[in-house]
Amino acid sequence: MALPGSLRRQPAGRGLVSHCTHHHIVVFLLTFFSYSLLHASRKTFSNVKVSISSQWTPSCLNSTAPELRPYELWNSSHLFPNAEEATLFLGTLDTIFLFSYAVGLFVSGIVGDRLNLRWVLSFGMCSSALVVFFFGTLTEWLHFYNKWFYCCLWVVNGLLQSTGWPCVVAVMGNWFGKAGRGFVFGLWSACASVGNILGAFLASCVLKYGYEYAFLVTASVQFAGGVIVFFGLLTSPKEVGLPELGADEDGSVEEDANRPLMSNDDADDDDRNYSIQATDTDNQPKAIGFFQACCLPGVILYSLAYACLKLVNYSFFFWLPFYLSNNFGWKEAEADQLSIWYDVGGIIGGTIQGLISDVLQKRAPVLAISLLFAVGSLFGYSRSPNSKPINAVIMAITGFFIGGPSNMISSAISADLGRQDLVKGSSEALATVTGIVDGTGSIGAAVGQYLVSLIQENLGWMWVFYFFILMTSSTILFISPLIVREMRLLLHERRLRMLAE
Repeated sequence: MALPGSLRRQPAGRGLVSHCTHHHIVVFLLTFFSYSLLHASRKTFSNVKVSISSQWTPSCLNSTAPELRPYELWNSSHLFPNAEEATLFLGTLDTIFLFSYAVGLFVSGIVGDRLNLRWVLSFGMCSSALVVFFFGTLTEWLHFYNKWFYCCLWVVNGLLQSTGWPCVVAVMGNWFGKAGRGFVFGLWSACASVGNILGAFLASCVLKYGYEYAFLVTASVQFAGGVIVFFGLLTSPKEVGLPELGADEDGSVEEDANRPLMSNDDADDDDRNYSIQATDTDNQPKAIGFFQACCLPGVILYSLAYACLKLVNYSFFFWLPFYLSNNFGWKEAEADQLSIWYDVGGIIGGTIQGLISDVLQKRAPVLAISLLFAVGSLFGYSRSPNSKPINAVIMAITGFFIGGPSNMISSAISADLGRQDLVKGSSEALATVTGIVDGTGSIGAAVGQYLVSLIQENLGWMWVFYFFILMTSSTILFISPLIVREMRLLLHERRLRMLAE
């Protein structure tokens, strides 16, 4: 008995290995490190919050600061009367950044589908590097402190940094098909965690000279990366004469290997050529519309789920070093280095869970199981003792079960959504769909950062973790229809295989 096309699974790495060239490797590395550098500059801000807070408050309130005379000269330019108000403003800056980042993602996805992805990405990296330099380095060198100026710079920085993710996901989606996509994108999506580690490392190395040098180093490296991307990145295989995805001469085998997971498995295989747009390989396909992309199956549900999950993930990203210093009294540089273990767990989690989803050819059940464990790990981490080794282990486990699903939704699943059957032949849907998913997630993360600061100030850190547990549970709730659908498909495929044997 012949199996339906949807059940003729290819080995996870077969299509990937047989069609991998040195161009694929270069694209993987350039997109990986370009987004790593963007995240490194964001991580720098979160890692130097204690130093910035001290600089923005009068030295008489900082027990570790030397007493300098005359008092008026050294304290007249400070922004806040105490550290609590400075901390609240830092949380507000996080919220401002994420809101502008979210708005920018919706726009950048549309722009990326209509302009050259390399130009958009390079412009965003170089311009953002200049803004980070102005924010953290130039203002300190000039001793210029102004809340409205900081807010304006961080709005611009959020808009510029939003060009990164839709562009790199779209480029990766152009080069890597369904075969092994979960594993490849799971490994590649570690770029954010690697960027966090790089940012924490650079900040901890130069923080003793002043927080302005942490911004200087990361901004310089990011600007250099933007220049390299401009001259070295290939946005699609056709730029070097390679066939685009689905256009290989291997016929139905390659078509099946590149068919996305989000396709309608219940449809007849003979109707696979249906698409919203005509698939004329001689013409450049038109970009999909914004509202048309929103109506694609799974986009809204995954976007809402990612809003809850990114809130938790980015709260760890923005507040973990501060929490370790504030709650346990550890030195800022030690807290920066210890926070790396959360990202290590996210790297391993995204890769392993992506590989498992490749084997099952279903994403939602893998996400659900991981998020259930994430609830338990959050509860355990909230009760971590004042021990660095134990804290690091629980932190890595938490990163595995939270960072892993977050990486999957923002990369592999976004690529699946942008390459489902309804938009087959339109790679220009990738950046738009990615912008919608990540933009909605960033709105949730933006609201979350302000809520975290309010909850912590009024109720304490324990209630912050209860809030994280609630948001993680909400993530499972939003994707529950997809979980049910994919579990039914798994059971249906299993019955067909049993009949075939």
